[in-house]
Amino acid sequence: MLFEFNAYSSLLLPFFLQGMVFAALLVIRARQNDTASDRWLALLLLLNTLPLMQWMLGFANWYDSHDAHSTFMFYFPFSHWLALGPVFYFYFRSLTNREFRFSRAQLWHFAPEALYLAWIVLVGWYDVVWQHEIQGQPFLNHYGTKGRWACINDEVSPWIEAGGYISVVVYAWLTLREYRQYRHYINNYFSDTERIKFSWLRNLLYAVLLGLGIVLLFNFVNLSVVKLTYVQFWYSFLATGVLVYYLSIAGLLANYQLVAPLRFQPEAVEHGQFIGLSEILDNQIDVQDDLSYLNGTTATVATAEPQVSKADVTAEPDLQRWAAKLTRLMETDRPYLAPELTLSTLAAQLRTNTSLLSRVINSCFGQNFNDYVNTYRVAEAERKLQNPNFRHYTLLAVALESGFNSKSTFNRVFKKLRGATPSEIAAGLNS
Repeated sequence: MLFEFNAYSSLLLPFFLQGMVFAALLVIRARQNDTASDRWLALLLLLNTLPLMQWMLGFANWYDSHDAHSTFMFYFPFSHWLALGPVFYFYFRSLTNREFRFSRAQLWHFAPEALYLAWIVLVGWYDVVWQHEIQGQPFLNHYGTKGRWACINDEVSPWIEAGGYISVVVYAWLTLREYRQYRHYINNYFSDTERIKFSWLRNLLYAVLLGLGIVLLFNFVNLSVVKLTYVQFWYSFLATGVLVYYLSIAGLLANYQLVAPLRFQPEAVEHGQFIGLSEILDNQIDVQDDLSYLNGTTATVATAEPQVSKADVTAEPDLQRWAAKLTRLMETDRPYLAPELTLSTLAAQLRTNTSLLSRVINSCFGQNFNDYVNTYRVAEAERKLQNPNFRHYTLLAVALESGFNSKSTFNRVFKKLRGATPSEIAAGLNS
């Protein structure tokens, strides 16, 4: 029988099919929209789905069929730990920079994976093509389905996988480090960051590391505590199936195409710059915001309007002049009411460049762009909550009328800047 259905093979089958179907859908979408991130995500899905395929087919009796199916299982490269880390990293790079293109200079990231694939091809060519097909020699192992070099590969594979585990950890660290830089980038450039924070991607990376931890735990128990059966090992791959499910759904439904194109460049960040939609921005991150981000907390701003910080005392006179012009613009034209307001659009209204405007906001107001704009939006919402003419408005209506894109963003920002939720503020005003 080509596929033996049982509890173990059947439970992995839906995850395998979902991974393959969603990978195909992502390739189609990538061709239609020319999005590099969809191509990388499709490859990431495929790399996570192949190990499921190995264990699914193994429990479907392919190893024990003692025919060509068994030979296929011994020579097909199912595990690609050496590629998983770089692919995830470049998926992040392409997701946060719509202009990102993989170059030849970056091929070295996949050198270990290329060597591994070359080794697998060599093993298959020698055993299957040269020895079996050309020389006519039978396979000597596993009931005539496995050659000598495949047995050598079994001894080498644990070392290759160990290198892959290290690679995943290294690239996970690199991705998390650049994700932190990316969060600073969007806070300094966008007023609405809810749809471009990609928190699910960070959580996914943690899930990948958790999956790696599960694999290592099972291997440790198998080598040091008690010899595990194939059935007991199966549970670690069930966890991989859940990871494939989450990755496919979250990646396919990512709504980054609904917002302004991102052009995040971590190399520029390391040199104290941000790449925006029009030009390079000076990275002048507020110290208080930076420390609060590192500690997992948020700074609270208790004033109703943006106040000039202590930095204004030592700021250049030219920056103070631009700060006054910016304040007049914000109070008269109220550009903060536009939900998709960005640093470049505000700079255009102020008739200056984004680099100067970023310096003004950071130095004279002691805030990043996101907090600066949202402070005005929160103050606008408070005015509406206090105005009897808006008593019939729901909190969602107040949020939308104040420049917020969603109620969740409204609640989060309000809590951050006022230390209380909008409903709590409204209840206090109406009591």
